[in-house]
Amino acid sequence: MAKAGSTGARSRARALLLQALYQKLLTGHDLLELQKQFHGRPEYARVDREYFDALLESICANVGQLEEHIGAHADRPLEQLDPVERGVLLIGIYELAERPDIPYRVVINEAVDLVKRFGSVDGHKYVNAVLDRAAQDLRKDEQRGKS
Repeated sequence: MAKAGSTGARSRARALLLQALYQKLLTGHDLLELQKQFHGRPEYARVDREYFDALLESICANVGQLEEHIGAHADRPLEQLDPVERGVLLIGIYELAERPDIPYRVVINEAVDLVKRFGSVDGHKYVNAVLDRAAQDLRKDEQRGKS
């Protein structure tokens, strides 16, 4: 069983979370349906389950607010974004805004890795740029070296 705090388990949680958010974006499934489906998947046993569950619940509950943050730093309407990029941005913006325990560079690197793995060829460049601008806004003190 993966140690709950391990980096690998957390990265796997983000990948599974992206799949859940992708499904939400395409089908409109609610939190309960997503939990039911993704808790039953074999991959769920290998992720940081506490992290996955907390982020899925929070992102589903605050998707409108998170999309406003994305819109403030994106150069195009959200509807024009690929669902993978949009899902990764939801995770990244949430982590930047609500998880100061995760360094902003880690948030951006994890997001870029997810898009390289699941997204379009150059999608990682766009996600990197949007999250970098968002970090300048949401993590000003950390970027100045004050943590």
